[in-house]
Amino acid sequence: MKSCEINYNKKIYEPKWPTIKKRIYRDRYLFLLLLPVVLFYVVFKYLPMYGLTLAFKDFRLGDNLLGGEWVGFKYFLKLFKSTDFIRVIKNTLVLSIYSIAFGFPVPIILAILINEVKNIKVKKFIQSSLYIPHFISWVILGGILISMLSPSTGIVNKILQTFFGIKPIFFMANSNWWIISFIASGIWREAGWGTIIYLAAMSGIDLQLYEAAEIDGAGRLAQIWHVTFPSLLPTIAIMLILKMGSVMDVGFEQIYILQNPVVRDVSDVISTYVYRNGIQEGQFSITTAIGFFQAITNLILIVSTNKIVHLLGEDGLW
Repeated sequence: MKSCEINYNKKIYEPKWPTIKKRIYRDRYLFLLLLPVVLFYVVFKYLPMYGLTLAFKDFRLGDNLLGGEWVGFKYFLKLFKSTDFIRVIKNTLVLSIYSIAFGFPVPIILAILINEVKNIKVKKFIQSSLYIPHFISWVILGGILISMLSPSTGIVNKILQTFFGIKPIFFMANSNWWIISFIASGIWREAGWGTIIYLAAMSGIDLQLYEAAEIDGAGRLAQIWHVTFPSLLPTIAIMLILKMGSVMDVGFEQIYILQNPVVRDVSDVISTYVYRNGIQEGQFSITTAIGFFQAITNLILIVSTNKIVHLLGEDGLW
């Protein structure tokens, strides 16, 4: 018998990967589709970051970005000693925390309820009705809301007075009611749009899990609690992380439209403070310092929330 010999020195042929140039040429149309997104972030996100140096300079209108006397942390110290800035930070945090506490669960609940609707036509009608406010400008929505809440002609006060005997409430002129109106209007506009993500997540749930739960005797509510909700937890965790990354950014349009001098003590937030001091009064250095502080705080919050999510056993953003 001839012994079998293995030639270990023989090279095994392996097909080589295409070169980078060939791969780029092969996927050239995909790269062309990606190009506008890359340009957007480079032009509007990364290049403007150089302007953060204005927070450390005594900048005046007419100077270029390289000009201005370097003053270090002068404007940061000025901010932290300002009672107005402390009030603005407090208002921003209050409105953000309330919006997250009351607004974050609403899309989840709506998505679960919509998912339980079996009639396709009714389901599509409900979805479309909930999505519409998202596509309407705050200028229009704000006008509608102010008219609805008017103490003299508003439909809300008429209903309260007719059916409950409650005297007209000045929703837009009372600090507490203004906060409630702000949060409710934000939920009204964005809750329906937020359901899209959760409905998409629910479409990926294995139907066999529901069948197994039904065989075990679980009713519909038990199936939602033990199957639907746990399956949504990864998506909920990611959305919460993203939400926490914008705690210091309440927005401008909604606040500006609904704001009035009577409720300035609770409605003046970072965005309106920056607009008033930066655009109207030309204090560019101090408003840049505010933006820098806002960005750093949001970064700390998003990293901390991501870490907490990992400790709770869920996958975060990274």
